[in-house]
Amino acid sequence: MKVTEAERDSFYKVLFSRRDVRREFLPTPIPKEVLDRILLAAHHAPSVGFMQPWDFVVVSSKETKQKIKQGFQQANQQSADMFDGERKEKYQTLKLEGIEEAPIGICLTCDRSRTGDIVLGKTIKPEMDLYSAVCAAQNLWLAARAENIGVGWVSILLDDVLRENLAIPESLDIIGYFCLGYVEAFQDTPDLERHGWQSRREVKNSIHFEKWQK
Repeated sequence: MKVTEAERDSFYKVLFSRRDVRREFLPTPIPKEVLDRILLAAHHAPSVGFMQPWDFVVVSSKETKQKIKQGFQQANQQSADMFDGERKEKYQTLKLEGIEEAPIGICLTCDRSRTGDIVLGKTIKPEMDLYSAVCAAQNLWLAARAENIGVGWVSILLDDVLRENLAIPESLDIIGYFCLGYVEAFQDTPDLERHGWQSRREVKNSIHFEKWQK
C-alpha cells in the first residue's frame, strides 16, 4: 500500500503537533468507538519477537482518579525536593498532570514473560520487551492526536500507587499512566519549553554519520 503525499503530510502534521497535555482537558466524554480506535492503534505497535507484551488498564472512575492524584501529589513533593534554589521554585510552578481533569486514564503495563522465557530478539538485549511497550505508548499518543484528543504522560507516580488502586500484579512492569481527553486547544510549543524549563535541541546536534562525533 503506497502512502500518498497528502497522507504523508497528514502524518507529519499529527507528529509535529503532538503535545504532552496537562491543563487544557475538557470534561467531554470520549466516545467508545474513538477510544477503541486509539487502543487498536496502540495494540498494533511494533514488538520484538512479536511478543506484544503490553496491556492497557482503562480508568474512568472519579474515585480511582482521586486516589491516583493523591499518589501524584506525594511523589511530586518528593520530586520537588530533589531540586534546589530557582530550579525548585520553577518546578513548583509547573502543572505536571491532568489526572482528575481528563475523562480517561490509561495505565500501560509490560508482561516481560509473555511468549516464554526465550524470545526471538531478546536473547542479547533482554530489555527489548520494555522498549516494545513504549512503542505502544507512542502509537497511542499519535492515534489520540489524530482524533484531536490530548494525552499527558504522568511519570511522577510510584508504581505501588497504581498497583494498589488498579490491582496490577507484581509480575508486570508499569510503563506509565496516561491522561486522555479532548482539549481547549493544542499548544504550538511544548509546555516545558513554553514555561522556560527546557528548550528543544536542534536536530543537527542529535545526528552522527558513520561514527559518534562530539
